[in-house]
Amino acid sequence: MTRLGYQIPNFTYPGVDSGGLFDVIVAQAKEAQASGFDTVLVMDHFYQLPMLGSPANEMLECYTLLSALAQHTETVRLSALVTGNTYRNPALLAKIVTALDVVSHGRAQLGIGAGWFELEHDALGYEFGTFTDRFQKLEEALQIILPMLRGERPTLDGRWYQVTDAINSPGPVGRIPVMIGGGGEKKTLRMVAQYADESNIICPVEDIPRKLEALAGHCDRLGRDRAEITMTYQTSCVVAPTREEAEADFEAAVARTPELGMRRGSAIVGGPDEVAAAYAKILDTGVDGVTVNMPANGHVPGRVALLGQTLAPLIAQ
Repeated sequence: MTRLGYQIPNFTYPGVDSGGLFDVIVAQAKEAQASGFDTVLVMDHFYQLPMLGSPANEMLECYTLLSALAQHTETVRLSALVTGNTYRNPALLAKIVTALDVVSHGRAQLGIGAGWFELEHDALGYEFGTFTDRFQKLEEALQIILPMLRGERPTLDGRWYQVTDAINSPGPVGRIPVMIGGGGEKKTLRMVAQYADESNIICPVEDIPRKLEALAGHCDRLGRDRAEITMTYQTSCVVAPTREEAEADFEAAVARTPELGMRRGSAIVGGPDEVAAAYAKILDTGVDGVTVNMPANGHVPGRVALLGQTLAPLIAQ
């Protein structure tokens, strides 16, 4: 499971057009792999998110991209952070993730969530529904996807999805781990305890202990061993050899993409020592690992490698 994940959240890079875009993405994945990250993740969106840019900014379909990255990497796990359940039929998603596992020789991971970006749904014709609808859909989907990934042939006559003796052949190379994204203490973390191998949360650092306590409570009620579940925390970082260079990278990114200015105060910005200290405090809360994105300067050669070299020793402790 993920202990140190590198997420690529944006594909708008200065001076890079469609013809050169994949090369920049591959370079980041290779730096991540070489510097100690265990997982490379991409967002499952079709429009860019409002805190990262304009809806019209570049956004690649995640599973096509992950399958391509599988051919340029050897050891890192590959995952969406996270798949929007509302975008694909669950049986099709099971086939897609299995195909990723086969072409990557056993490195696929399923990250999944209920879906939340209403603009994207409305613009592209995906049913959005209510909050309750989306969580009901996610739970039904898991009752189809998980058995298919485990070599079973599920039948479900649900409110949202129906399958009959659903076959998934060829099967995965190995056991595909499942991550559920989101930190909702009543619904999401209950589903983590019931179905998942990993939870990935976004919240203020001071709220992490409460999230961990909520997950432990659900595990107790369901008879699940809490130690079986990895809890990771999602962060944004701008690292460079010096704090001055990191701040310059961040301001240059905001000048290109003003929406990134919303990350002032939440992104971890600094040189290696400062960044390491900030992440050490996060890990001290009790989470098992972190996922990190670098929307401001991940495309700059050497920055992802520097981050991996900075954080990998903390995770190994």
